Amino acid sequence: MVQAVVQLQATDFDCEIGFTMPHAKRSVQAAINIDGFSLIWRLHREQQLTTTDGWQGVAIHVSVAEGVRRELHLEYPAVETQKVSYSKADFVLQNISPAKVQAHIRRAMAAGWDPESRGKPFVFEVDELPG
Repeated sequence: MVQAVVQLQATDFDCEIGFTMPHAKRSVQAAINIDGFSLIWRLHREQQLTTTDGWQGVAIHVSVAEGVRRELHLEYPAVETQKVSYSKADFVLQNISPAKVQAHIRRAMAAGWDPESRGKPFVFEVDELPG
């Protein structure tokens, strides 16, 4: 986490303003081969708090290595965090296990995702964490 402190000085007052800058996005991805398909998965979204949907968990997108085909979106549950103040919530980095992600891709394939098909992304909600 990057923190910055700004000091303002004038003849009438001295004040200090602190703020926290957003986290840099992690670059997590891997190339795998499942049932003869060359796939690439990558971290699309960290857990986040939104004003409309509340907490959203980690999201991983899976695509075929060559060509344009139907993507798989793995949606993971959110991890509960303790709210620190009215404007900031704890930021939790989840561990991502490549073996678990591969198992979740296999479950999505069993549920109907075909890497060779075309069309809108196939959204698969996973009931366990990726790590």
